[in-house]
Amino acid sequence: MTPWLLGTHALTAADWLQLFGHFLMLSLLAIGGAMTTAADMQRYVVGERGWLGDTGFGDAIALAQAAPGPNVLFVAVLGFDIAGLLGALVTMLGTLLPSSVLTLHATRWGESRRDSRAVRAFTSGMAPLTLGLLLATAWLLYAPAAAQPGSWALVGVTLVLMLRTRLGPLVPIAIGAVAGALGWVG
Repeated sequence: MTPWLLGTHALTAADWLQLFGHFLMLSLLAIGGAMTTAADMQRYVVGERGWLGDTGFGDAIALAQAAPGPNVLFVAVLGFDIAGLLGALVTMLGTLLPSSVLTLHATRWGESRRDSRAVRAFTSGMAPLTLGLLLATAWLLYAPAAAQPGSWALVGVTLVLMLRTRLGPLVPIAIGAVAGALGWVG
């Protein structure tokens, strides 16, 4: 078969099942979206399995985030980079199937009990969990550039802009793009 269909890695049946199972499990932990589990995806596909390198992992996320559409697209790009079109299908099914079914049922159940103390406590408790998962992902994506002093300045400028102004996120993204193009950060 062609590389675009099966990718560059020859996965065994056990590999396919493990890939699907891992993304299926992460789907159930993706409180706040699939991006919150990127740190564990990186640990699995880069550190444990060696299917991608750190740069390839970061590039897959950057490519998917630059494209219009939902944030979960990076899962398909990771799957494609690992094992072609079938890899994209397996990772997306693993990611979307359980969370979609669980969300459908939990939303219906929670909506009928939205005024209960337990449902209010649960939804209040999800905010710090989601924030922690997003911070872990942010650190993972930032770590390769952390050694460069210019990158710390860029993070500081971004924080000040986002906390002190009403500017949209495209402004710091544009500043980061210009700084990268000029070689100030990399």
